[in-house]
Amino acid sequence: MTQHLDGLIVFLSVVLIIAISNALVLKKLGGFELPPYPPRVSILLPARNEELNIRPCVLSLLNQDYPHYQVVVLDDNSTDDTLKILRSIGGYEDRLRIIEGEPLPEGWVGKNWACHQLAGAADGDLLLFTDADTRHQEGALREAVAFMFGENLEVLSVIPRQEVVTLSEKLLVPIFLWSILSFLPLFLAYRLKARMLSATVGQFMIFRREAYFRLGGHESVKEAVVDDLAIGRRAKACGLRWRLVKGSEYVSCRMYRNLREVNEGFSKNLFSVFNYNLPLYIFIWIWVSLVFCEPPVILVLALVGTTWSSAVIYRCVALILMSLALWGLSNRVYGFPLRYALLYPLSVALTLVVAARSLVLAFSGNAQWKGRKLGKQKIRFLRL
Repeated sequence: MTQHLDGLIVFLSVVLIIAISNALVLKKLGGFELPPYPPRVSILLPARNEELNIRPCVLSLLNQDYPHYQVVVLDDNSTDDTLKILRSIGGYEDRLRIIEGEPLPEGWVGKNWACHQLAGAADGDLLLFTDADTRHQEGALREAVAFMFGENLEVLSVIPRQEVVTLSEKLLVPIFLWSILSFLPLFLAYRLKARMLSATVGQFMIFRREAYFRLGGHESVKEAVVDDLAIGRRAKACGLRWRLVKGSEYVSCRMYRNLREVNEGFSKNLFSVFNYNLPLYIFIWIWVSLVFCEPPVILVLALVGTTWSSAVIYRCVALILMSLALWGLSNRVYGFPLRYALLYPLSVALTLVVAARSLVLAFSGNAQWKGRKLGKQKIRFLRL
């Protein structure tokens, strides 16, 4: 048991080193000036059943202090009042374009089809894809374009401030940002060609037009459930220069509003993140449960009278302290309340439940989002 726990300590030490280095490498928007002749930007917004979000999102996009841009919104066959609300937004005829989406073809995931249509309708030199659940401060576009030109990038992905209100959001939403900070060494990802060493957030992704079409656009990832991750990997494979930055001062997002939405959203995405690689998926979640759940369980058992050696107890305490440091660092980097780091075993345990559900849905073909079934997925056994 002590050798097993020593292995966990070594692993967690490496993860902490990665997280600390990422906290130093991960830049924030700001610090650059716009080029003398800023390019035209097309802001592209797919919307399906977004009646709660669409007005404040679109108005925030129309209120940018950028000199030359358009906002193109595609209503993706909504069954609620999304299109009606869009048409009620007046006074921006020269900047806002509303289009109605074509029926979903076979072989496409809905959002990828919507983004493909939006890209075809855009006339900008830069293409910014964003989501309806985002809100944008007036300097968001200016700072993103300035950063892109300042760093000479072809792809820029901005991490918004994630707004979490309910307990389920606070426990589960930080997981996906924590995983980037903990397991993706950005100092290597920016330098190596390995396509798996990439991370992009679809809530705010901006491409140079030529680069977007060179990588094949959303058509190249038309079947991908997690479109932002897939297109980020595609950009990496094409050798495009990219960066991931924090934009919490300029963009915010509330992805989910209750436990049902959190569960559905993460169940849809989680297995897809691992490209439906079954052995890898099972191994990783077993390992994560050992690293983050086993030490607290042993400590609790010891407190209620189960006999463990002092060497085991000391190692479990060390692992818990290291885990608290890791989750605390992640919460600090991304602006989540530090006190929720204390609940990391519960966050991991709930994520394990969602991971199991994601696996079942992929096998059964019952996963759905926005009223559309995603279908049965092809399970892989070797290649990621």
